[in-house]
Amino acid sequence: MNSRIKDLFFKVTGAAAVKSVQLTPAGSNRVYYRLFAESGLTLVGVEGTSEQENMAYFEISKHFRKQNLAVPELLAVSEDGLCYIIEDLGDISLYDLLSADRKSASYSEDSVGILETVMRTLPDLQFKGADGLDFSRCYPSESFDLRMIKWDLNYFKYCFFKAVGIEFNESELEDDFDSLTAILLENSEDFGNTFMYRDFQSRNVMIKDGAPWFIDYQGGRKGPVEYDVASFLWQARASYPDELRNHLVDVYLQAVQKYRVTDRERFLKRLSHFVLFRTLQVLGAYGFRGYFEHKAQFIQSIPAAMVNLRKLLQNPMVEYPYLKKLLQQLVDLPRFAETESPNDKLTVKVQSFSYRKGIPQDESGNGGGFVFDCRYMHNPGLYDEYKQLYGVDKPVIDFLEERGEIQKFLQNVYGIVEPAVEKYLKRGFTNLMISFGCTGGRHRSVYSAQHTAEYLHGIFGDKVRVELIHRELGYTEIL
Repeated sequence: MNSRIKDLFFKVTGAAAVKSVQLTPAGSNRVYYRLFAESGLTLVGVEGTSEQENMAYFEISKHFRKQNLAVPELLAVSEDGLCYIIEDLGDISLYDLLSADRKSASYSEDSVGILETVMRTLPDLQFKGADGLDFSRCYPSESFDLRMIKWDLNYFKYCFFKAVGIEFNESELEDDFDSLTAILLENSEDFGNTFMYRDFQSRNVMIKDGAPWFIDYQGGRKGPVEYDVASFLWQARASYPDELRNHLVDVYLQAVQKYRVTDRERFLKRLSHFVLFRTLQVLGAYGFRGYFEHKAQFIQSIPAAMVNLRKLLQNPMVEYPYLKKLLQQLVDLPRFAETESPNDKLTVKVQSFSYRKGIPQDESGNGGGFVFDCRYMHNPGLYDEYKQLYGVDKPVIDFLEERGEIQKFLQNVYGIVEPAVEKYLKRGFTNLMISFGCTGGRHRSVYSAQHTAEYLHGIFGDKVRVELIHRELGYTEIL
């Protein structure tokens, strides 16, 4: 954490920050810290990477506060606009709050109640939020428009379709993209009257004192109201049951009537196109963050997005015949296909080990699989400060990643093991072992096994049973 955030904290509170904790990173490159005063007061400090994006956030935040919307108060900004201090809304997001309900697929009365409150509040954000807002300050554009749609569709085309190996006729696909774009931009003259949150999802709704508060709206702009409904209710990992989702659409439609008379059937018809667009957009983001940046949490979200896509393909989609054909090919890929016989699923055993104690034996009798030697990379174990740490500890992770060797190494590993898993699935094999060795089996091999296991679990989800073993640490986990 840089000193500017500590200086801003002192400016706001008149006290020094006696402790700081880096918060779990999100999809952006912004870094968040919780800062503590000796009195127990906490605030959140943010390091941004884009002054323009930050300026959009500042403008929207100030306006929303004037409109009495539930967003965190902006308390201080550094001179260069890259760092700022905001109110601390705590650690409980709506996504976290609903975790138990999601696992049981049964939503309690309290959970449904908070979801209803969020959907009733959405029109306030869209209409009151737009009233008097200087949209020229929005970033990277002030409106949902042709250029933005093309960006997102190309994001999907090149960062997901291409990444998973779907071949397509560029011209035919663009014809269907043009049809989708035309539908999304219908009645664009109304967009200036409404604020499009853009990333309206349960992870960006914080629960404070039992009420919802809203964060991460810096990408907002003028836009259609259907977009945010699709973004929230079809959030991939939220996995709302269809009955609940339909109920919450009706709650929204009832609430929006105070701002705009809205015909239900027409709204639902348009909403289906935005659900398709949002699903493609999200998969593009997952592809880039997961396949190219190798961030496991995005890879792990892909199977849930495929569930949404599979349901969408049950619709005729007559406007997009070629796109539908390609999307069907996509969901039919072995890595995304639904498993019919879970007891026969492929087990991929990923483990770290020390060469001093020998290469692990393959108890399945299949000969040992892949063995990757990590010893050529610079060894954290040579330094006293890392000797008692492991490859899952942040100082060791930073040490390995700052040199860049391990990311290049793993990119090559992924390029070998991922198609192997696909082939094993197609051929009905039940076991594959992937082992990483280094000198002591504590640092480089642990990092490599951990990331590879998370990567494969993210790609193949429940289609594969990933067993992670750090042999020298005595650690085993089923992902």
